[in-house]
Amino acid sequence: MGIGFRELLIILVIALILFGAKKLRSVGSDLGAAVRGFKKAVNEGEEETTRQIKDLGGKDADFEEREGAVKPESKTSA
Repeated sequence: MGIGFRELLIILVIALILFGAKKLRSVGSDLGAAVRGFKKAVNEGEEETTRQIKDLGGKDADFEEREGAVKPESKTSA
């Protein structure tokens, strides 16, 4: 179940009565700016992750060959 049109309209009317038209417009503008900032940060994070994966050549950094390191697939069970 979700919020229907009537419920949304009632919430909007109550908010309009409580805050007034000018304050509600300001809150909506601030909320829009916050959502845009969040989307921008998420996109930048995805781009950075993609760039790091390409820099590693598509390999996982935890499984790079190191001196004395044991690869997970070559472990023996005792």
